[in-house]
Amino acid sequence: MTDHIEHARQRRRTLGLLFAAASGAVLAGSAGRVAAAPLQEIRIGYQKYGTLTLLKGRATLEPRLAAKGIKVKWTEFPAGPQLLEGLNVGSIDFGTVGEAPPIFAQAAGAGLAYVGNEPPSPNSEAIVVPKNSTLRSLADLKGKKIVLNKGSNVHYLLVKALEKAGVAWRDIQPVYLPPADARAAFERGAVDAWAIWDPFLAAAEKQLGARVLATGQGLVANHQFYLSSRDFARQHPDVVRLVLDEIGKVDAWGKDHPQEVSAILTAQTGLPADVVALAGARYAYGVKAVTPEVLRAQQNIADAFYQLKLIPKPIAVREAQPPTELLAKD
Repeated sequence: MTDHIEHARQRRRTLGLLFAAASGAVLAGSAGRVAAAPLQEIRIGYQKYGTLTLLKGRATLEPRLAAKGIKVKWTEFPAGPQLLEGLNVGSIDFGTVGEAPPIFAQAAGAGLAYVGNEPPSPNSEAIVVPKNSTLRSLADLKGKKIVLNKGSNVHYLLVKALEKAGVAWRDIQPVYLPPADARAAFERGAVDAWAIWDPFLAAAEKQLGARVLATGQGLVANHQFYLSSRDFARQHPDVVRLVLDEIGKVDAWGKDHPQEVSAILTAQTGLPADVVALAGARYAYGVKAVTPEVLRAQQNIADAFYQLKLIPKPIAVREAQPPTELLAKD
């Protein structure tokens, strides 16, 4: 009982400091609170993975927002780049993606804001090969076709893996496909390796017998970020804080209820229970503030992508820091 009480206290402390911890990272000179009409609906983008899918399944956000006259609209996306494109064109207000998608989105001019992140989860992504493949090391990827979702978290994993192996980016043949098409190419032998994340990674292991060549361990952090459009975060900071508070509650519950989490995610994703259980065992729960250290790590990713000409121009990640309105108390 003492452990549960202390756990609850810790969660309250964490959420109470969620944005205060990021205060040193806020752009100087940001404008004051932007006037906005009363919000009637928040549009949330999610993927077949992580806390937002669990939050949708538990349906605990809806009643809290309904008390404020706000509805929730959920939209599923196949991957982070597509989700952030939705954010950029105004079809969603809030969503979650991995490390690389915000870099590509910011380079494309998207007006986004980092508003929170989960702890690192490096084992939740990997480079896999078919079970009978002769490839045994990262160095063996030289000259090979590697399929991945362009601009996704595994894009940076592949960059760092090749760097570790001493293989130049120009010495591989990247094949850019979304997860479903990538799996089809992988299954029919059209590519030599696949850089992919959970739960698609877990499905490849369980259903195809895919062999892991390397995970993100020792290569990348693999944070999951929560982002909103910058205008939305400025105009409705109280709603963003409420959503993050509910995410924190679901995170805390999820840590202690792995079987219930698997049941909910199985129902939400339509994936087999053993696939969901494997992916869930590798997930890291615990929403945090976006700190200057995390943003510096994002800047390192942005710089690496620009050096490889994967993005068309250098970017300053600090321009996507949480707006001051999100730090202020109503």
